[in-house]
Amino acid sequence: MSPRKVRLAADVIRGLKITEARSRLSVMKQLAAEPVLKLLKSAVANAEHNFKFASENLFVKSIVVDGGPVYKRWTPKAFGRANPIRHRTSHITLVLDEKKVVKKEVKSKNDKKEVAPEKKTKKLKESKS
Repeated sequence: MSPRKVRLAADVIRGLKITEARSRLSVMKQLAAEPVLKLLKSAVANAEHNFKFASENLFVKSIVVDGGPVYKRWTPKAFGRANPIRHRTSHITLVLDEKKVVKKEVKSKNDKKEVAPEKKTKKLKESKS
């Protein structure tokens, strides 16, 4: 499949979480969505098995579609001519990353900060005589 067609499917999932990317690719009309979805599932399986990542924390960090080799064929035309057929292929590079889950402590509204008591100072008025 040509890189131009595959890029349409790849641009949809860039930066998304895995669950969201799977659902979007499964309902796309483009035929290029099927091989991209297959690649995504394979990458998630590799990340879980080889690197022990949890699939819930994974997201698509980058996806790049480059042109592969072009298969050149010829089709016959009128008056003994031949027209070229270029069957374009793609190389897809998919990089997944894990989002770090950071737990923040939430302070309730009832917790008040302890503030040091203010010192009251008396201002002396100076009089000129």
